[in-house]
Amino acid sequence: NPVPDSDQVRIPIPPLTQERRRDLAKQVKKMSEDARVAVRAARRDAMDLVKDAGKDGDITEDEKKTGEKKIQELTDKYVATVDEVAASKEKEIMEL
Repeated sequence: NPVPDSDQVRIPIPPLTQERRRDLAKQVKKMSEDARVAVRAARRDAMDLVKDAGKDGDITEDEKKTGEKKIQELTDKYVATVDEVAASKEKEIMEL
């Protein structure tokens, strides 16, 4: 039940059960996997752009390889960031 407290209304929320914590951790894993898929899709789109530019002759072969390498490095960086955030959030959820 809401409890009026001067200018605020407090709503007491009971602590999470272990089962609910596990459900939330599963949701975090699903969201992190969705984020990794989105990062990989962006990589695929960027790689396609670089390959098309290479076929059209807009960029040289060296520029193409450099671009692909940079795209892969960025992808690895952001996938690692997603993994770190997901691990820390899962740890935070599972704490009592």
